[in-house]
Amino acid sequence: MSSRIFPLFLSAALLTAPAGAQTLIPLDSRPATSRLPAAIAGLGSGDLKVVPRELLGTAQQGADPARLLEWLRTEGAGRRDEPLIVALDALAYGGLVQSRKSTDSAARVRSRLLPLREWQRETGRPIYAFITVPRHPDAVDRERNFEVARLLTRWAAAGVFKELHIAWDDALPGSPAPAEGARLAAFAAEVAPGNVRVYPGADEVLALLSARALSPAAKTVQAVYSDPKLAQEVIKYEGIPLTRSVQNHAEAAGFHMASQGQQPDLTLYVFNGGDPRRAALAVSALLRRGPVAVADVEKVNLGNTRLWKDLGTLQRDANLTALAAWGTPGNNLGSALAHAKLTLDGVDPARQQALLAREYANDLIYSTRLRAALRAAIPEAEMNTPAAQEKLMELAAEYFPLNLGGRYGLDQVNLPWGRSFEWDFDLSPAE
Repeated sequence: MSSRIFPLFLSAALLTAPAGAQTLIPLDSRPATSRLPAAIAGLGSGDLKVVPRELLGTAQQGADPARLLEWLRTEGAGRRDEPLIVALDALAYGGLVQSRKSTDSAARVRSRLLPLREWQRETGRPIYAFITVPRHPDAVDRERNFEVARLLTRWAAAGVFKELHIAWDDALPGSPAPAEGARLAAFAAEVAPGNVRVYPGADEVLALLSARALSPAAKTVQAVYSDPKLAQEVIKYEGIPLTRSVQNHAEAAGFHMASQGQQPDLTLYVFNGGDPRRAALAVSALLRRGPVAVADVEKVNLGNTRLWKDLGTLQRDANLTALAAWGTPGNNLGSALAHAKLTLDGVDPARQQALLAREYANDLIYSTRLRAALRAAIPEAEMNTPAAQEKLMELAAEYFPLNLGGRYGLDQVNLPWGRSFEWDFDLSPAE
């Protein structure tokens, strides 16, 4: 491994600066909600400002909305046309976990959000924002969360937000969230039909909003499923059929679904079951036609090892426009489509390859392989220890340097929330 410190996405020697500029306030401090959206946004932004992770919420401690707003007024200051991409749960409640646990009244939550409305009026800057409908049964006051979402829909109608997305989180069977989402969608169609979208997900939405802000020109996408029949069925964590979730996320990123016989700008290959070897051959064939992104949604929080091994054997994994296998179906669809949407506009090749390598390292190395090995070696209660970090680095040595259109070494690892569910890491070009 190279001894040089050369973090991905930060080296001026590697990158040419894109033209866009934007400011991000993430949902919380998890890598999936802070580093990944920032990396995707960085493909299209030459001037990217992101709230420091120490100001963002954790599982134990929510963010201080006043400190986030103070950061926005000072460090996040920008031109009148520079968009703000904001997770409103961070300002309203302190983060995603706190949005479920908070017992604050709707009036109290509104008071935390009013300064943002005033900031928009004073600066004239466009705001692309999202709020979540919490998962069941964790939410202690669903009625309050619903009322806040309706309030923000009215704000969108009044022009406070250029776009507002409402995402329902982790809808397992029995969750009221899809029905609440349908009611909010009907309300939005009545009062704010042009700039409010409602769909399943949460962690991926910040990246989707960045794609809308930085890549406003519509492009076309065709969805290809490894199991087309299964794609018509309601999918776990979504509460709606997979085909509908794909369309929702495609439109949220700024795509139109390609019509029959139309050559699409992008093919989204959705692996939702079936023969992984046949799927790898199908992806290889599609790549001969044009750009392809792969969203592996067969299982939650891990990829299909056979599919990705075969794509590697075919030397096609490095040719993808984007890949995702890290979360729920909505998480994977949204992050892959946001990444692809920005890439289609033309980005620095080194930046693009570095992001693809990061996605592979997280989704196919850690989530699919290393996490289980780490759990077998270290008790979950001991993940917040130096021993766990040392064991993770030891286990990871088998997979690095990573060869994916270039060689990438692993510089450092940690478990940011003191749990095995996710890791944080830096890659650098390896000699």
